Amino acid sequence: MADKRDYYETLGISRDADLHAIKKAYRHLARKHHPDVNSDPEAETRFKEINEAYQVLSDPEKREMYDRYGHQGVESAANGQGFGGYGGFGGFEDIFDMFFGGGPTAGAARGRAAAERGNDLRYDLELTLEEAAHGVARTVRYTKMETCEACNGTGAEPGTKPETCSMCHGTGQVRQQQQSIFGTQIRIGACPRCHGEGKTIGTPCASCSGQGRSRKTIERNVDIPAGVDSGMRIRLTGEGDAGRRGGPSGDLYIITHVKKHDYFERRGSDLWSEVTIGFATASLGGQIDVRTIDGTTELNVSPGTQSGEVYSLRGKGMPDPTGGRQGDQNVVLKVETPTKLTEQEKELLRQFAELRGEEIKEAQGKNFFERVKDAIHGL
Repeated sequence: MADKRDYYETLGISRDADLHAIKKAYRHLARKHHPDVNSDPEAETRFKEINEAYQVLSDPEKREMYDRYGHQGVESAANGQGFGGYGGFGGFEDIFDMFFGGGPTAGAARGRAAAERGNDLRYDLELTLEEAAHGVARTVRYTKMETCEACNGTGAEPGTKPETCSMCHGTGQVRQQQQSIFGTQIRIGACPRCHGEGKTIGTPCASCSGQGRSRKTIERNVDIPAGVDSGMRIRLTGEGDAGRRGGPSGDLYIITHVKKHDYFERRGSDLWSEVTIGFATASLGGQIDVRTIDGTTELNVSPGTQSGEVYSLRGKGMPDPTGGRQGDQNVVLKVETPTKLTEQEKELLRQFAELRGEEIKEAQGKNFFERVKDAIHGL
């Protein structure tokens, strides 16, 4: 025993240090030299020395024996274990003292299951392009977990209440000790009886089977703003699943899906459409009616318009749901070439071509398909 270091020197404290100073020095050194956090080969030996010194000096009776008789005075108090293993911790609270700086109350609070926020929910809502353009009020119907009205979320049958768990005494934690070559190891985990709740329910609520929540189908009115597009989210705060153990409710997210339109094509905030015009209108110009998302409007076609030209109608596209500029409608004009002409129409076109100096040569002989037909019949 003569080769052991002085316990006060080991903890780096004076001989008149009070219990607070002893614990403070111990926590600091234990964190620094614990083998789980310090890879130095000497850390384990140093940690055992610190632990042994703390066990003696934090106990008034052992400290008095040590102050009077030195290491020999506390040899019998060690009970043959010599304080050398990890099993020398003063108790549950000392473990948390070392790593977290708290006492048994802090440890118990950490072990007990905390309030749990409810799950967020998703609802997919399909809209027509017109509904998306103008905004619409819709009623959504979905199921969610709600706090049980019968037990008010406690999980206990009305008239009864949850009881403190007899296994963990309300801490939500239990500890297990195991012997190893390094001494006694302590493992702390959730209480298997109350599953970390700290309380048990003797008579579960008949309405929710002791869960404190039950699934219900509800309806909510939702205002869809004008201009929404597919994939946009509308958040309804607190309309998700109810929380557990007093936790807040989750949120409901409405995901919009705008159906494909048979006339308009949407590109961002702009709308695109195609309008067929006659040869004469394209050549001479004129005014045509164009369908928009709000009804119809007039479009002035310039003379000599070619097939594929694009005319833009300012502000006739989709609104911006964030308040920005409204999109445009882009109208693609397609010039229609007549396919069936009367003899009078043909004559007029020939005259038109003659006036423009355009020579029209009539097709001679049979066309390609007629020649193929003749070849087949001649086989």
